[in-house]
Amino acid sequence: MEDDRNKLQSLSEALQKLQDDLQGAVEARQKLEAQQQENKAVQKEFTSLVDDAGIYKLVGPVLLKQDKTEAVSAVEGRLDFIGKEITRTEARIKELQESSEKKRVDLLQLQQKLQMAGQEQLEASG
Repeated sequence: MEDDRNKLQSLSEALQKLQDDLQGAVEARQKLEAQQQENKAVQKEFTSLVDDAGIYKLVGPVLLKQDKTEAVSAVEGRLDFIGKEITRTEARIKELQESSEKKRVDLLQLQQKLQMAGQEQLEASG
């Protein structure tokens, strides 16, 4: 019975850690999606610019002039990277959700086992 209680505590802690990891992964995905939207907006702006339009990049406190093709290429590269990161993060979220669900089921089964053992003790002593 004591082993089961220790196992219950261990499962509860593992489930909590999975929930924390899951929350972190969801927040990371939200940040990536926000970055993706920002970069898509920039990409859309680039299509409306004339070829010789001045494009400036903020580097620290300084604005540096940048070639349009270079800027377009950088944004496309960022969008590609962000897309891959979103895919990777979504796979991690799915993995964490599955692990979390399995731990939750294990935890519920152990709780039921302990409750039944407790009832049997009560009936035996009563």
